[in-house]
Amino acid sequence: MSGKYTVLEDLIRPVVEGLGYEFWGMEYLAQGKDSVLRIFIETDLESGIGVDDCAKVSRQVSSILDVEDPITGEYNLEVSSPGLDRPLFNLSQYEKYIGSIISLRLRVPFDGRRKFKGQLTSLENDDVVVRVDQEEYLLPIDLIEKANLVPQF
Repeated sequence: MSGKYTVLEDLIRPVVEGLGYEFWGMEYLAQGKDSVLRIFIETDLESGIGVDDCAKVSRQVSSILDVEDPITGEYNLEVSSPGLDRPLFNLSQYEKYIGSIISLRLRVPFDGRRKFKGQLTSLENDDVVVRVDQEEYLLPIDLIEKANLVPQF
């Protein structure tokens, strides 16, 4: 986890949790004027996350980021629910979805490939075990650049 990510999470997590939501995770995509800070929030309520929830969190987080100014340059702040194809950020989230189909992309190739899509079968220490076409891969969580659930209908 990068230093910038840690600083941002340390500022944002308490705001999100103080408003009564779960901080699911975030993505920071640095792309010049098109940079985006995307925050994912979750709730236990049956109603789920709505536009008003996102707006409330966005206003509060925006205020903190304006004061602390941890990001140089322009960026867009987005707040949303993780959705059905929710991104997975940490081991406890992977653990919740053992048995589900996930797709993931690695920072560097593993066995000659960076992209995997298959069933999340287990966790072993800090490794995510994914079954792809009857073959299991032990993928270190530190090498995972991005992972998402694949919705099953």
